[in-house]
Amino acid sequence: MQGLLKNWSISHLTQLFMDIVNRWVKPVDPACLSGAGRRHAMAPTQEGSRDTLLPDFPRGPLDVYRARASFNWKELALFLEGEDMLRFKKTIFSALESDPLFACPAGRHLPMEKYREVNFLRCRRLFEYDFLRMDDVLQNPLKVLALVSCLGMYDWSLCIKAFLHVFVFGLAIFNSGSERHLKYIPKIFSMEIFGCFALTEVSHGSNTKAIRTTAHYDPATEEFIIHSPDFEAAKFWVGNMGKTATHAVVFAQLCMPGGQCHGLHAFLVQIRDPKTLLPMPGVMVGDIGKKLGQNGLDNGFVMFHKVRIPRQDLLNRTGDVTPQGTYVTPFKDNRQRLGASLGSLSAGRVCITSMAVVNLKLAVCIALRFSATRRQFGPTDAEEVPVLEYQLQQWRLLPYLAAAYALDHFSKSLFLDLVVLQQGLQRNDRNARQAELGREIHALASAAKPLASWTAQRGIQECREACGGHGYLAVNRLGDLRNDNDPNCTYEGDNNVLLQQTSNYLLSLLARDGPGGTRFESPLKSVDFLEAYPAVLGQKFEAASLQDCLDSSVPLAAYVWLVCYLLRESHQKLSQERRSGRNDFEARNNAQVYCCRSLALAFLELTVIQRFHRHTHQPGVPPPLRATLRRLSALYGLWSLSQHTALLYRGGYFSGERAGKMVEDAILELCAQLKDDAVALVDVLAPPDFILDAPIGRADGELYKNLWAAVLQENQVLERVPWWQEFSTNKPVVGSLSSKL
Repeated sequence: MQGLLKNWSISHLTQLFMDIVNRWVKPVDPACLSGAGRRHAMAPTQEGSRDTLLPDFPRGPLDVYRARASFNWKELALFLEGEDMLRFKKTIFSALESDPLFACPAGRHLPMEKYREVNFLRCRRLFEYDFLRMDDVLQNPLKVLALVSCLGMYDWSLCIKAFLHVFVFGLAIFNSGSERHLKYIPKIFSMEIFGCFALTEVSHGSNTKAIRTTAHYDPATEEFIIHSPDFEAAKFWVGNMGKTATHAVVFAQLCMPGGQCHGLHAFLVQIRDPKTLLPMPGVMVGDIGKKLGQNGLDNGFVMFHKVRIPRQDLLNRTGDVTPQGTYVTPFKDNRQRLGASLGSLSAGRVCITSMAVVNLKLAVCIALRFSATRRQFGPTDAEEVPVLEYQLQQWRLLPYLAAAYALDHFSKSLFLDLVVLQQGLQRNDRNARQAELGREIHALASAAKPLASWTAQRGIQECREACGGHGYLAVNRLGDLRNDNDPNCTYEGDNNVLLQQTSNYLLSLLARDGPGGTRFESPLKSVDFLEAYPAVLGQKFEAASLQDCLDSSVPLAAYVWLVCYLLRESHQKLSQERRSGRNDFEARNNAQVYCCRSLALAFLELTVIQRFHRHTHQPGVPPPLRATLRRLSALYGLWSLSQHTALLYRGGYFSGERAGKMVEDAILELCAQLKDDAVALVDVLAPPDFILDAPIGRADGELYKNLWAAVLQENQVLERVPWWQEFSTNKPVVGSLSSKL
């Protein structure tokens, strides 16, 4: 990034940042989602060039499974990513591996303060690399997501620190501010200032309307007075704020001299002196302490005691105050203004979806390579077999491998949908389609983050257990992945709370259109199936044989019925609650468990399966890859559907034991068919060993050699304990301990 700064004026830097967002005005090319589309448009990839880009793995125990694969892993990688994207990722990985500053991935061996120091230095070094060029981003917006994924595979603390500074803090200023705020953009890229995004408070997170930090306008000095009324109003959990942020985008209630409050607005507030890192007058800022994970990131708190900032530091895209104290806004509806000011949260949720998918990818890579080389038991005492040969191990792990592929495709496609929405926002489009697109993406993102983060959470734990005791060893990274993924379930909105946004969207469609009313349709076509809502509810499971079930069209049809059924159940539950005299708040509260929550998750699962089904069944899929990709699609669909078996029977879509058993048999059959492809499928997803950083998951498959070497390299592994004399002392235990504590 620093390379972009050389010989550039402030105006050039500002234009660069604007281009990254504002000049995504040409339609997004769907080929971004398929490397094949871009590759065939160019000259065919030569064999030698492909091997340079994707070198063969070192020979070892995994060769047995690699030789059994039904496809060439390099061809699949090129189809899914494209040569340009693969080269981009390789550039990032190679730069990190060759730079001594990045020699110790994750920093887990370092004390927390040292870890944070190293993490900041690494963050600064990232700006010296010219990873993202403007023309690259314009051609393929997914490179932004790829950069986040590559850095996250290395260390989420580093990735999130840089992401919060540039893409959350920086974009908040750009999207919420105006021309008068552009002077801050070059300072962000040069790290002259370092930023954070301060929305959440100690006592309020999801309920943003109730946030209590205030900003009173003083027309005599043309200043806002930022104030925290008490400790419950302290900004809390703010990434980068703990030790390093110098400036914050602070959300506060905008109050006028007459006492009128205009609701939540964003302000740019300096919290530390960039030259000393000491707090500014009236600012109490600090670190919240050690977390369960991501401890290279300094999460902090801040309280303001009547801190004065210039009127111009109100980020005024959605509302402004004149020098005399008159409030002006282009929005007539206060809810629309608030939605516009918090619009960046949808972008955050889309990115968190991708982050969770990255964690799932890493976990299945480690667990499946382990499973292919770990031998236990066998038909005779003299013959042990890889644990991947056991049906139980396949059933535990391969559905999560399929989920990684399906959710990866979905997260990328949703990111491109978001880019299209941003295009319209930057053009100030206010037509009905743009508004509907915003609502649809908000609904999808609000369920995508819960589904992806929960799937990763369960998947990482299953991978940890599937690796037995070796999975519990910290050096094999599964514990770090589990802990680093955990906040994805809560930040940018608690998952269960977010799901209400999705169910509210679906119920609003039913209330607005209803059976027999106007057409059900949306810009992304995610709800168009509701056009047949009444007829769908009369459908039944129709697969006649196991072979019929081995395609994702079967779970796709079942999910269409399931969402329609849950939509009807949720609508009826709400109506029943209201007829019982409960107000709207109580009715919605009482309809979440078993109805609205399930509706939102099923709808998102349907959308993921729908998009992956279309992707794997498109004509452009090379023939050697079709069978494997379609098996992944069917396995993810059936496995997800099997978690709703009770509802399918209760609603009458399934009847008798045949339907449920057929789905179970199909899952096991698909696992068996994918078993020999598992290592090759992992090879497509896995980063280099330096980035994966798990001895039991290395590409050479030398499980025990790598594990033994890693154990011996641990600090003081062969050293006598410094308290060895206590072993033979006769001092009373209580007295001895108390003297040392």
